[in-house]
Amino acid sequence: MNSSRQKMEVAGTVSLYKEEQEYLGDDRIRLLEMIDEHGSITKAAKAVGISYKTAWDTMDAINNLSDKPLFIRMAGGKSGGGTRLTDEGREIINKYRVIREEHEKFLANITKRVGSAQELYKFIKRISMKVSARNIFSGTIARLTRGAVNSEVVISLKGGDSLVSVVTNESVEGLGLREGSEVYALVKASSVLIGKNLEESGLSSGNILAGRIISLVEGAVNTEVTLELSGGSTISAVIT
Repeated sequence: MNSSRQKMEVAGTVSLYKEEQEYLGDDRIRLLEMIDEHGSITKAAKAVGISYKTAWDTMDAINNLSDKPLFIRMAGGKSGGGTRLTDEGREIINKYRVIREEHEKFLANITKRVGSAQELYKFIKRISMKVSARNIFSGTIARLTRGAVNSEVVISLKGGDSLVSVVTNESVEGLGLREGSEVYALVKASSVLIGKNLEESGLSSGNILAGRIISLVEGAVNTEVTLELSGGSTISAVIT
């Protein structure tokens, strides 16, 4: 019975560029190797699965970007004669092999350092994460008060405004949060309430921000309202 969790491997390719054009890659090195082995570009093209013309076009492109000729054409026409690599051509193959070996070691080291393939996948997902929150604020932790399970974090924003967030103590340690740390606060537009004279509403003053409406975008059901805060930042809310 096959395992439902297939093995995942880290893989990659190596390409060398000169003058912003691809100079060497796996396919081109393979062609050079076959020319060296067969002494014929016709046989080399067949071995790598490309046409005779494509092989010549490729070799001409490589030669044009090389400091020294990588191959010599022998007289004899399309079916006769032959093609052989120069010492420079063989040296290029050897150098490329060294680069490939180091590249493979690099990929193996990544897997080893990150852990299992599944852990690597999770790691890549984390670093490629995109934030969907409409409101992102940068600020500095002005006060961090620990509780038995959670911590209250007060974030100072530009213009004198502040935001209060409650996070777990585990998150405090995991994120390395300390007073004075520079952080980002994310607030979904759907979580923002808008009102007037909120000082008299009895609501907690922890996250009340004063601003003026600078934009109204009406939709079929909801309206997006954007306010400018005292420090120049903006905050958006989605209301019905």
